[in-house]
Amino acid sequence: MSRAPTQADFPTSLVTITPPPPPTRSSHPPANVLLLLHGLGDKSEPFVNLATALRLPETVCISLRAPNPLPLGLPGFHWGDDIHLSPSGTLDPDAGFTKSISILHQVVEDTLVTALGYPRRGIFFLGFGQGGMLALEFAARLRLGTGWDNEYGGVISIGGPLPHSAPSHTAKTPVLLIGSEKGSHISAESEKRVKNVFSSVQVVRWRGRNKDGMMQNREEMRDVMEFLARRLRSWAGTGGPRTQVAELGAAGET
Repeated sequence: MSRAPTQADFPTSLVTITPPPPPTRSSHPPANVLLLLHGLGDKSEPFVNLATALRLPETVCISLRAPNPLPLGLPGFHWGDDIHLSPSGTLDPDAGFTKSISILHQVVEDTLVTALGYPRRGIFFLGFGQGGMLALEFAARLRLGTGWDNEYGGVISIGGPLPHSAPSHTAKTPVLLIGSEKGSHISAESEKRVKNVFSSVQVVRWRGRNKDGMMQNREEMRDVMEFLARRLRSWAGTGGPRTQVAELGAAGET
């Protein structure tokens, strides 16, 4: 990669960039990019705060806001092509992602990969709910036949199953799929669908949870950080990300 991304590099105002913490041993551009995708009805600000709190070494974080406002003046945004109601009368998150896939393609493939020269192996996604669904479908669309750089660094989907519109061919990007112990959108069937598409899937169930949600304590933070620590790239080797796991776990303790 030639340099760190800036706001001016992207064709959309939906992007907020959080630079990596100050370097200790390297003056190189960030080796990794983490894209954060909020859930249905949310906005990007909480994920901007999360990006700051993570303090991932040699990693620039990009928080994206969904392009579509909720109807009827409701606060928040959504990633779907339309608004669908589930049989229970709630908003169905699996509402098609054509527009959002196009925006993510501009951010990832057109800007990070093509314009700035980041390898896909150094690009990661962390999404909650509908944001996790979008990340899974986007990664699933990267075919194995795209040459040597045929996988992203990883996808962390918290409470977000694979959308039904996603392709069914095999994808190489590693996935961390997280759901609550009870009442999760990550059902046994949706877990099986993810494993049928992605060749490397780790599934974690957060104990004591009755619904999906973001990290609330040290143990839950550790699940996320250990996955990232195994995959993050470093100009100085692999020690930095692994050392950071214990520190970030302590920071996430409530």
